[in-house]
Amino acid sequence: MKSVDRKPLNIALQGGGSHGAFTWGVLDRFLEADCFDFEGIVGTSAGAMNAAALAYGLKTGGPEKAREALTAYWEAMMKVGAFAPWPSMIDRMIGDGNIKYSPAFAFSDALTKVMSPYALNPLGYNPIEPIISKVVDFDALRASGPGPKLFLCATNVMNGRVKVFQGDELSVESVLASACLPFMYHAVEIDGEYYWDGGYMGNPPLFPIFYNCDCRDVLVVQITPINLSELPTDSTSIFDRINGLSFNSSLMREMRVVNFISDLVRRGIDDGGRLKEVFIHTIDTEETMNKLGASSQANLDRKFIGGLFERGREQADVFLSAHFDKVGVESSTDIEEKFM
Repeated sequence: MKSVDRKPLNIALQGGGSHGAFTWGVLDRFLEADCFDFEGIVGTSAGAMNAAALAYGLKTGGPEKAREALTAYWEAMMKVGAFAPWPSMIDRMIGDGNIKYSPAFAFSDALTKVMSPYALNPLGYNPIEPIISKVVDFDALRASGPGPKLFLCATNVMNGRVKVFQGDELSVESVLASACLPFMYHAVEIDGEYYWDGGYMGNPPLFPIFYNCDCRDVLVVQITPINLSELPTDSTSIFDRINGLSFNSSLMREMRVVNFISDLVRRGIDDGGRLKEVFIHTIDTEETMNKLGASSQANLDRKFIGGLFERGREQADVFLSAHFDKVGVESSTDIEEKFM
């Protein structure tokens, strides 16, 4: 980073279970550097957890408070194993917590394919609820006053539409809705509507930022790989790839629109000033994520989470050194090369 000036930035956070620890690392490094003023924060699933903790901390105490909130959330998750308690606990006992395909995960995954969470968990208990309730004071988050705009994405089960929770809609339930994996948890009911994980319709969606924020820069923290290093040939890796394609599809469609509009603006077609070029930035770690299977998204082993956290901090450092001066000036990501 060549400058210490703080710059406005919008940030969009993907979901991906415990892989969200990479995002935690990115955010922790940004907050430590205190070089960005976040105007808009949008998150899906694990990204919604990170987004809620980030927005709450920034609103109530600034960067250090945000770092504390994010750390408190992940520390609690590592202690409880809340993303997927059964495979996480068993993996640690048999010593397979860091392998690509976990036998314990495979067992629980197979079980959820033949028994719904309504049969396995009739009371609908979600172990994430007490954690996020303790970390984030939603009354304070919803209160008027300075602070970033927060948008959480979920999928409406009944009509297939994307739902973006914001403002007075922000609650423990909206965070849980954004991270509701349908094979693991009961659909989350809010005001008579039922919601599943937001990754099916927007992972993450960018339009809430475009519609509600003045800042033209958006940084997407990606934890679902777009590119593969080798062809998936076994059933598990094929299933992983299908999920990855599904969870990236909406983001790639939005990027096509962004590229189209930006190209119009660059050619002088701006609809009387209504159209503006958006500057896109991304941070990912595809090389790391390509080595991990879906089972590792349930791995809350401290060494595993710590490794992803440090990788996130490293990639944030790379971004700050290479691209900080581009924020507010131009995109640091070639949309056509990366998304098209």
